[in-house]
Order: sequence, then structure tokens, then C-alpha cells
Amino acid sequence: MRLFSATIATETNTFSPMPTSIAGFKESVFLRPGEHPEDAPRMCTAPLFVARRRAAHDGFTLIEGSCFAASPAGTVNQLDYEFMRDEVLGQLQAAMPLDAVLFGLHGAMVAYGYDDVEGDILERARAIVGAKCVIGVEHDPHCHMTLKRMRNSDIMICYKEFPHTDVVDRAEDLLTLVLRTLRGEIRPVMSLYDCRQIGSYPTTLPLMRGFVDRMMALEGKDGILSVSAVHCFPYGDVPEMTGRILVVADGDKGKADALATKLGEEFISMRGRTMPEFLTITEGVKAGMDFDGSPVVIADPADNAGGGAPSDNTSILRQLIAVQAASAAVGPIWDPIAVRLCFDAGVGASFPLRFGGKIGPASGQPIDALVEVTALKRDCWQSFGPTQSPLGDCAAVRIGGVDVVLITNRTQALGLEMFSNLGIDPRTRKILVVKSTNHFMAAFGPIAAKVIYIESDAPLARDYRKMTYTKVQRPIWPLDADTKPGLVF
Repeated sequence: MRLFSATIATETNTFSPMPTSIAGFKESVFLRPGEHPEDAPRMCTAPLFVARRRAAHDGFTLIEGSCFAASPAGTVNQLDYEFMRDEVLGQLQAAMPLDAVLFGLHGAMVAYGYDDVEGDILERARAIVGAKCVIGVEHDPHCHMTLKRMRNSDIMICYKEFPHTDVVDRAEDLLTLVLRTLRGEIRPVMSLYDCRQIGSYPTTLPLMRGFVDRMMALEGKDGILSVSAVHCFPYGDVPEMTGRILVVADGDKGKADALATKLGEEFISMRGRTMPEFLTITEGVKAGMDFDGSPVVIADPADNAGGGAPSDNTSILRQLIAVQAASAAVGPIWDPIAVRLCFDAGVGASFPLRFGGKIGPASGQPIDALVEVTALKRDCWQSFGPTQSPLGDCAAVRIGGVDVVLITNRTQALGLEMFSNLGIDPRTRKILVVKSTNHFMAAFGPIAAKVIYIESDAPLARDYRKMTYTKVQRPIWPLDADTKPGLVF
């Protein structure tokens, strides 16, 4: 058996003022065939990583394609997307004949001229490999599960956890189902139920935790091969941005339809009850300082680089400084210029630094302060489950009782290393402010005495009715009260 695997991935915030070019991919994941590291998967590359480990044992030959992935930002440059797509498709053509293709695709990538990048890739791949070749795809649940993708793939699986700590587990599931299909053991059929809703569904909270546990308990029984909850990506203004339920069954489309409908109706019943409580900046900082215990983790989802925000909003930091908070640490703030200035000044230097507040009005005003440079480190990484995420060169600066982590590679707070790289022990701090929606919970949740979520004035509004959608198909909740959910595939 011959299998091909490749990745093209990013999560596109179509409202972001920061276009994504090939430079963003080169900063994150830009790997040609054979260059993928052995230690861990990178963003969306788990199918290739898993297939490489299992090829000899499972008796197939893996042909590796390129892997391209970028941190979330704005719409991707058209020529850059087409360059990466055509490189991968050229590799696919050269690898023929093939029995199967494994794609690691985020699922919410948008390029100029392409609202459905993944659908474009899969449609072109299907034209190359033909109808008999099995195409398996792993998606992030924050994806747009379009009908074009469903028509041009055989097996589609999303991560189940948010934070996404199960990317390797789901890639294992995908490869297993693809191999079982090639051996004639199963005949996968897919069903898709459209819940017509926009939402956020952290699996660290009880309601979604229970839903995912019930989904997983259904798999491997009574002909059900896989169940995925498609959360949607609320900051991608494309026609098929909506929450959906995907079921893969063994040969019985009616059974898949029935389960997708049942779970879809349950998903709908959870509307408005899956997100945590959000406080104002003043309320959140006060609650953190008043809490008897530590560390208190304060999340700033509205400035989450993982959703395409700049990660340079200064509003929570400004409040911490104003109330003279002690034993506090904030990160990450993306400001390559400020990092360079800190390296120029050197560890131990005190100098006037302007940082943050650069990209637009929603970034707030820059901080102007006399800072002490407490640590510098080049080429830093942070962990996220089994994967690693680059932070680039980093600097820590101190203003009174607040330490701030400045980074050069824009990304969200994921692992404790974001602080510990620079000698800041997050376990010993009273307050930790992390710019992230929920992925931070994988590492910071276990050490937190309390977690507080703040609705800041950064660009990723948690009330989706504030977003100026122009392409999303209507009606859809919460923009509309009356929606029309139902099976679409």
C-alpha cells in the first residue's frame, strides 16, 4: 500500500487587519518532504507524524509531502496560497499511484479568492487520485465543515478536545480507519447535521465535557466509526461558518443520519450555556487580587493570537499597573521591535520602553514606562500537549510588581515555558494574565487556584452579535432567533 501525507494550514480571521503571507508560514511550519522533525508533530501535521511511525508496522509505504502552517491571522495572500497548494499537488501527482491520502488541514483557512481553501485542495486532490483512492482528513473543530470537503473525502475527523490536546490520538484514529478501509474491513459513509449556530465550546467545562464523553462512548459500537463536533470558527466570515455534527458509520447511511440528527439536536439544546462567565477588566483584576490563593489565572480571550488577534492589547496590563499589583506576570505581548530594544539594552538595564498597542485601535494605547530587563532568550518554544509552538526571541521586562513577556513570533499562551523560559516561575505568582481563549487550560489549569475570564476591549468579541458578518448564511443563532437546522449531507 502507498500513502501520501501533507499539510497546508492556518486559521483565518477574516476581520483581522494583519494579512497572512508566506512569511507567516516560514515563521511557524515550512517543511519540505523528509524535513519533519522526529520528536513531535507541528501544527496540523499529526497525520504525517503518525503515519511515519506506523508505516513499517502496518505494512505501507509513506510518501511525505510538504507541511506548511502559520499562526492565525488575516486572509492569506492568494499567490502564496497557490504556490503552496500547487507544490503539494505536484508532489501528490508525482507519487501516483496511491492507495490513500492523509491530509492535516486546519479547516478554517481563507485566501483571497478562496473562501474554502480546504475544499479547493480536496477537490483538486480528488481529481488527481481518482474515486478509488481513500482520502482521509484531520480537521481542527474550529473549522468550516463545507459540503465540498465532504464530497471530496472519504473519512473526515476533528479533534474532540478544546484545548486541542488530542491531535495525535485523532490522527491515530484517522489512519486506522483509512487502513481498515483499504483492507476491506469497513465501508465508511458520512453524515453531517447543520445546527445553524455560532458558539464556543470549551471541553474543560462540564456541559461540553459530558457531550464529548458521550460522543466518544458511541465510537466503535453498532457500526459507528467516528463522531465529531464541529465548533465552527466565529471569526471567519464565510458562507458555511456554522456548528455541525459529523458522523462516520460503517456502510449504513441511515444509521449515520439518525445519530447525527440526535446529537445535533442535543448540541442545539446547549446554546448559550457552554462558555464561562466573563468579567470586565476592572472586575476581573480586582477579583484576582482579592482571591485568597494563588496563582490566579486571568484569561484574555479577546486578544488571543490563536484566533487571529494581534496579542498586543495593553488594557489589562494597564489596569494591573494602575492598581499596583504585585507578584503578577503577563504574556505574551507580541512586539518584535520592543524585544530588539531589550536585547540592545541587555539584562539588568533600566530604560524607557514603549511597547504593545501597535496594530490598531483594538490594541489599546502603547505602554510607556521605565522598565527593567530581567531576562532575554533567543529561539524559545512552548509546549502544547504533544506539539511544540515557537515563540521566537523573547524578553521579560518588569514594571513595579508586574513582569511582562514580550515575544517576536506571534502566538497565544499555551505552555508554562512561556514564562519559565525567562526565569518566571508561574507557580509562585499571585496573578498570571494569559492571552488565550482556552488552550492555556491544558498547562495552566492544573496549577491554577482560580481561573477568571475577562472580556477586554481587544478585537475578538465574545458576543458574536457584535461581529459585522456579510457572507455567513442566515438565519443562524445568535444572530437570528429562528433557525432551520437539519441534515445537509
